[in-house]
Amino acid sequence: MAVAPISIASKSHEAPMSDAERKMRVDLADCYRLIAINGMDDLLATHISARVPGPDQHFLINPYGLLFSQVTATNLIKVDLEGNILSNSPYGINPAGFVIHSAIHGTRPDVVCVIHTHTIAGMVISCLEEGLLPLSQKSLRFFNRIAYHDYEGKSDDLDERSRLRRDIGHKNALILRNHGLLPCGASIGHAYHAMLNLEKSCNVQLEAVQSGGKLIQLSLAVQEHAARQHDRDDVPGQAGRPDLWPALLTMLDKIDSSYRD
Repeated sequence: MAVAPISIASKSHEAPMSDAERKMRVDLADCYRLIAINGMDDLLATHISARVPGPDQHFLINPYGLLFSQVTATNLIKVDLEGNILSNSPYGINPAGFVIHSAIHGTRPDVVCVIHTHTIAGMVISCLEEGLLPLSQKSLRFFNRIAYHDYEGKSDDLDERSRLRRDIGHKNALILRNHGLLPCGASIGHAYHAMLNLEKSCNVQLEAVQSGGKLIQLSLAVQEHAARQHDRDDVPGQAGRPDLWPALLTMLDKIDSSYRD
């Protein structure tokens, strides 16, 4: 089986950092810390990536060896779609992280950020044949807007990328069966918001099923109507949900601003 071709570029290959990249690094490090604060991290096993602004197809991902709570803007690793590390760092990157994130960044130019988690609720739903059910207002945003990818192992084989690309298609949420959750978005804030909603949807489904009560079945028309309302709210500049990302940055700055380092 092929293994992700991770190699470290020489220091002379590292280009000067633009202001846009610096901002993306701060936002991505913030996302790592927020995922950890919300208890959705899993030691070294999961990853979040963000596309580096500019014409090159580079993306940022966590250093393999640090916890999410230790990720900072500076220690994030820049990598290209061939698996070459373009940052001066003593750390490598998770091979499975490279396979999963390069698959999506390499085929979805509309995607800026990809988040992958192994939460208990997410893994449980990923193990159910029926997957995520349209039960609550949170889960209705994913009605007909979530994809599934069958389990193939630890996702460190390069040829799995073609199936990941095929399965996610043009959708912004993917359930990796028997594995975990993977939302993505046109910004780090959008991807983080999708992650929170997907995680809550999984938890609500588990609680509802375990309650033993009779589940309310919503009509297909209502399900699609609710999903379209969420689509509208997610469009920047529309009269929907305001951008909460600046408020989240401010909140984290009061807790621990070291992510900016």
